[in-house]
Amino acid sequence: MKKKLIVGNWKMNGSLAANAVLLKALKEGLPEGGNAGVAVAVPAVYLAQARAELEGSAIGVAAQDVSQHESGAYTGELSAAMLRDFGVRYTLVGHSERRQYHGETDAVVALKAQAALAKGVTPIVCVGETLAEREAGHTEEVVKRQLAAVIHQVGQCINELVVAYEPVWAIGTGRTATPEQAQQVHAVLRAQLAAASRQADRIALLYGGSMNASNAAQLLAQADIDGGLVGGASLKAADFLTIIAAAQ
Repeated sequence: MKKKLIVGNWKMNGSLAANAVLLKALKEGLPEGGNAGVAVAVPAVYLAQARAELEGSAIGVAAQDVSQHESGAYTGELSAAMLRDFGVRYTLVGHSERRQYHGETDAVVALKAQAALAKGVTPIVCVGETLAEREAGHTEEVVKRQLAAVIHQVGQCINELVVAYEPVWAIGTGRTATPEQAQQVHAVLRAQLAAASRQADRIALLYGGSMNASNAAQLLAQADIDGGLVGGASLKAADFLTIIAAAQ
């Protein structure tokens, strides 16, 4: 059975003091010999702290974004090589908030995924539709278009991706896709990956729309849901640990 992956996305939250308390609780509460992979995507200024606090634990460190460029005059950007320097294992690319607030296109997201892979950082490629797109019946069209751009860009490295389906209408709204709705889209993505790779079953597909302690078990029981990209619940140690336990 494929190992599940649970990634907490802290978004723009945290402080040195609060982070220390949260990371200590996660380390102490993580099941010994657990079967699920775990990582936390922290704000860039806290990457060094997270790496130090999690040293020797099974919890990986993830970034929330990466530049498509290797180096140069790109003020405020962080390259994949810089992330690798700090022991970052994963990076989010194409999160809906980056697409919405920072104008990231499918092409830019694909280049970011390629840049991360080139330096040994695993990109967690986020795809998902808005409420208007879902209500118009365009869900499959949207997520397939977003994923296709990445597949085309990374070529044979496709098996090294992680993909997260995050329905935009279910992020931070308290609304969650039903397990059946989530599975339906995950099945579409799995089929798209299978058409591009003979080893598509190796690619983890995470669900990222308001997964929490109460719905995680049902979502993770679906055939094509291999883990979760967890937002608000990842800031509460007890809730995040409950989600991790559901993935074991």
